[in-house]
Amino acid sequence: MGANCAMLASIRSAAVVGIDAREVIVEADISRGMPNWTIVGLASAAVKESRQRVVAAILNSGYSLPSRRVTVNLAPADLPKRSSAFDLPIALALLVATGQLEAECLSRALAVGELALDGSIRPVHGVLSVARLAAALELPLMMPIRNSDEASLVSGLRIAAPATLRDAVEQLQSSAFRNCESAPAVEHLDEGVPDLSDLVGQESARRALEIAAAGAHGLVLTGPPGSGKTLLARCMPGILPRLLETEALEVIAIHSVAGLLNGHVVKTPPRPFRAPHHTVSVAGLVGGGPGPRPGEVSLAHRGVLFLDEMLEFARGTLDAMRQPLEDGHVTIVRAAASVRFPAQFTLVGAMNPCPCGYAGDVSGRCVCAASDVVRYRAKLSGPLADRIDLHVPVSALPLEQLGAGAPRETSAAVRGRVEAARQRQRDRYARMKGDIWNGSVPGRWLDRHGGLAHDARKLLVTAAERMGISARAYHRVLRVGRTIADLDGVSSIESTHVAEALRFRQ
Repeated sequence: MGANCAMLASIRSAAVVGIDAREVIVEADISRGMPNWTIVGLASAAVKESRQRVVAAILNSGYSLPSRRVTVNLAPADLPKRSSAFDLPIALALLVATGQLEAECLSRALAVGELALDGSIRPVHGVLSVARLAAALELPLMMPIRNSDEASLVSGLRIAAPATLRDAVEQLQSSAFRNCESAPAVEHLDEGVPDLSDLVGQESARRALEIAAAGAHGLVLTGPPGSGKTLLARCMPGILPRLLETEALEVIAIHSVAGLLNGHVVKTPPRPFRAPHHTVSVAGLVGGGPGPRPGEVSLAHRGVLFLDEMLEFARGTLDAMRQPLEDGHVTIVRAAASVRFPAQFTLVGAMNPCPCGYAGDVSGRCVCAASDVVRYRAKLSGPLADRIDLHVPVSALPLEQLGAGAPRETSAAVRGRVEAARQRQRDRYARMKGDIWNGSVPGRWLDRHGGLAHDARKLLVTAAERMGISARAYHRVLRVGRTIADLDGVSSIESTHVAEALRFRQ
């Protein structure tokens, strides 16, 4: 180490909190004293373990490190840092501090990346969020080459994607940043998504599925085994509109943070469809863990969360969905900080009417006692059921109808009506903050400005009194009626729309 070399160096990096990235300054200081490494700045074990990776990567890349006291600071100190993505900026800062890289090189970029022991740079999670931060700061981004497709989704960003630490040094010295090429915008095909034309009968459930897709309403299908509940739910992504560009970026960012991207990213991903097993934990469903990480409700953001055998889920697990269903996001609070994940999803549940599945069946096959049925159905609590707009009974299909050759409506035809209904909602709620659909519009606003006809209001009030529904359920019926009117292409909610909406209350 030369006598005039820098002893202190810093470089910009980023920490991902939720699905947003926060700027972090990585500072490295080399001083006289007993050889020792110290990493400060609220670093997790994954960050503190970077010492072994960084030292081996520097030495195996042909550089040197003196036997001195090394202090690495990650600022701001009150922001938790939990990622191995700080390996690369720590190594670059040390190379500047030891005089093996010019200090002005580090002012040219924001860097993230995990180092292997041989000096190669491995991909990390959350690069899309980091890329958006770098674009906002008007800084070039240096990240692993296998994350370049993800970063290319951010327009106007300049990137460098080295494969090794030595490549990173050479690219910084030559300022070899390039304008990233846009990720491919391929035509999305509904591969693996069943078409509604494959479904025989179940006209009421088909109609409920269309209403749920048009207004982003929750839907529960109740019926015996083999009645088509699962097939109906899996048809839902095929009738939802294509993702807008801003929606697609949100979906990709969540899956990037969760580490679910396979390296190949396109601008037009399909709508998410998540179907967790009924043994999922609360943290697995709504998010959590030491990270914390997004749960299934966030991974289903802008798409469908399908809970098959819904009443087999633990009641506490189901009730954890109350907040995301009401607010459209999940807030996970920890001692050090709180993290917020978006969770605007369409809930589709499928459940049997009783433990054996055949309560109410004309064959009389049900062997459940009345107390067993009551206990089984109580797993879906009243407050949660009240937040689900559409409750649809699905009966078993007579076998003679299975071979019926009558043409059935396709998912593409239904999607056309859904897209038209959503465009009407987009125009109606254009002045409101955020992404608002009929399923989430404030009930008081819709009651005053939603175009509810006089006779429709009278019918709704009368039915609410007779059915004993809550104020929340009253507004949810109104929201469903507004969606039905949008599907019909009319500006006012008529009594026929309210009557159809009331059919789908529990």
